[in-house]
Amino acid sequence: MKIPITKFGLPQVAFFSADLLGLMLLFAFTVKNVTLLWTLELISLAFLLWVLAFFRDPNRKIPQETDILLAPADGKISDIDLIDDPNCKGQKLMRVGIFLSVFNVHINRVPCRVKIDSIKYCPGQFKNAMSPESAQVNESNDLTMTRLDEPSHMIVVRQISGAIARRIVCIAKPDNELSQGQRFGMIKFGSRTEICIPEDIAAECLVKVGQKVKAGETILMKYKNEQTR
Repeated sequence: MKIPITKFGLPQVAFFSADLLGLMLLFAFTVKNVTLLWTLELISLAFLLWVLAFFRDPNRKIPQETDILLAPADGKISDIDLIDDPNCKGQKLMRVGIFLSVFNVHINRVPCRVKIDSIKYCPGQFKNAMSPESAQVNESNDLTMTRLDEPSHMIVVRQISGAIARRIVCIAKPDNELSQGQRFGMIKFGSRTEICIPEDIAAECLVKVGQKVKAGETILMKYKNEQTR
């Protein structure tokens, strides 16, 4: 069965595959103990399969309703809270944080049809991404976007590195218009993704802490009727 590999991970897949296959050949010619040889070969094969699985990019059936916001990442909901908007004093943002383990798909997708307003990269640390505090100190990439369907408002999707993640990939550019659920990047290895919207937007949060979600498929929020008229 063909494994759909993201183009974002092709260099790593090629590098690790070549290294692991070379290592397996080295074991075959140098390790004389049969039990040890098979153990090392199976460990190497398991790691190779994990690398291929990590960079998988499965197709998703994207919901087409325009009164929803979709999950921007695969993973587990780690927190749902209100935070201060750093760009507007006195305004609160509703934040939904998603923790991605090393076993999750790491492709990021936009939550709805949007226009990218700005992208801000911030270098930082690589602390455990499960904690909401990691958003304040870790390497991150903030995409500020405007929702193109009603209600039209600002959305921030934040890509945050974790303890293992060392590379944020973002192919979106300012002024790009992206369709609902469209891929815009990934975070290589365990990480965190957040979505923030203004508190005063009448949207019902449909997920809860601890729930597993899928990027471009799971509905995070649904706008209340009066907001979509």
